[in-house]
Amino acid sequence: MSKKNLAILLRARMKSNNPTKFSLSQFPKEIQSNPQENQSEDHIVQNSSEGIGNSSDFGNTGRIYDVVRETMHSAISASKTGVLDITLSDFQEGYFSLSLEDREKLLLVLAKEYDVNREQVRELVKQYLGLENPASDDKDVLSSVFYRTERNLRHTLRPTYEVLFERLNTHPGGLRFLSILRADLLSVLTKENSPSLRTLDSFLKEKLGMWLSPASLELHQITWDDPASLLEKIVAYEAVHPISNLLDLKRRLGIGRRCFGYFHPSIPGEPLIFIEVALMETVAQTIQEVLWDNPPIPENQATCALFYSISSTQPGLAGINLGKFLIKRVITLVKKDMPHVSTFATLSPIPGFMQWLLSKLSSQSRFAEDERSTQSNSPSSTFSEKVLLPEEEQALMSLSDDSPSGSNGMEVLLNLLSVKNCDWATSPRLLPVLEPILMRLCARYLLQEKKRGKALDSVANFHLQNGAMVERINWMADRSEKGIHQSGGIMVNYVYRLENIEDYAQSYFGSGKIHASPGIHSRL
Repeated sequence: MSKKNLAILLRARMKSNNPTKFSLSQFPKEIQSNPQENQSEDHIVQNSSEGIGNSSDFGNTGRIYDVVRETMHSAISASKTGVLDITLSDFQEGYFSLSLEDREKLLLVLAKEYDVNREQVRELVKQYLGLENPASDDKDVLSSVFYRTERNLRHTLRPTYEVLFERLNTHPGGLRFLSILRADLLSVLTKENSPSLRTLDSFLKEKLGMWLSPASLELHQITWDDPASLLEKIVAYEAVHPISNLLDLKRRLGIGRRCFGYFHPSIPGEPLIFIEVALMETVAQTIQEVLWDNPPIPENQATCALFYSISSTQPGLAGINLGKFLIKRVITLVKKDMPHVSTFATLSPIPGFMQWLLSKLSSQSRFAEDERSTQSNSPSSTFSEKVLLPEEEQALMSLSDDSPSGSNGMEVLLNLLSVKNCDWATSPRLLPVLEPILMRLCARYLLQEKKRGKALDSVANFHLQNGAMVERINWMADRSEKGIHQSGGIMVNYVYRLENIEDYAQSYFGSGKIHASPGIHSRL
């Protein structure tokens, strides 16, 4: 595809602002999102157009399912190499021909009927428990029995579907197929979260993580001179800050900018994950500085490498932290090529902040209403709390009558932020009142709101587990509609200090400790 054709494609297809519409592989998504949120039924249906066609080409869909199921069994049990290669190819093509419902049925069969053979496991456990510790005179003989039984037990504890996964991994196109299969599996899990399916997913995730180790991945700097087919994928998969046109793409790959991707030999021409970097004099406080402002500074004047977008291209690799290794590799590479760059930071979205805040305000407003209705001064629930400080409550209640009303500050704030067109974000009267309130609550959200001992926000958790610290939050850093709806326009700078990365990562994993600058703590 020529650059001219790419430009035409961009003009024609970007109008929808939906990367899935023109992705060659139908698998967009970003690092920040909850992976399972994007495993929709549409994803599975789209893929059904691959391979040998849709199910209508075969007449009876039930017959197709039976054939694919039998092919899957043959792919597991076949022993001859030539026959196995053909069978694996047939299974891949047949799988793509299945409807959504039939894929779900097949995955359930795979999870339940090709799991561990528990009868054999129980029998071997009985044998093992029946063995006596060897005496000194026949220790070698009996020890060999122990070793043999332990070996047999280890082998029996392996699920049968491991054979299918390992054979597909070494088959042409098999690794990509396994990623697609896991994406479908994640979609099924959102509707049927059975133990057998969870075990299948956990096992496949572990295998994919092993096969996609950093040693097997190739780091490549993506430039304007790369094939247009690759550049099209960058446009399709970029979901943090969508690429608006060809000029925008060229700017992101030009002077003062870098784009690096991790590639695997089994999936040529398509990055598994890529990161966009801006070379700057200081750490940017708004995304406008990075994307839209004046031409970038000369690269020899840059002292900061700013990571402003990390995008994962394969939903089936959700939960496999390729970004951790990518960031570290990119830091090492940039530091080697540009020793004058000393600061490595991000300008990151806070995708869960507004959802958390609106939910918190709604629940606490209900608790406050219950307290008023019972005319009690004591909290109506152990979960009741004062979200706002007294001065914040007063400032919100003192707003003029043309603002959304409420019986208390929480209701006023909830009503203001719930307006669909987000008028508050452009109001010179409201912004000075809302800024200190939202910035304090955002600092609380990032540092104190946790799930299972780790940061509640998905992007925060990603960077903190990689060894970053929370450096600064920035008011109205992303004025786009998406930025206002997700985080009230606030963005955060995470900083990777080379001397502290490992220590910060270990303390976060061990105790959930979040390292942050004094400026962030002062907002609390």
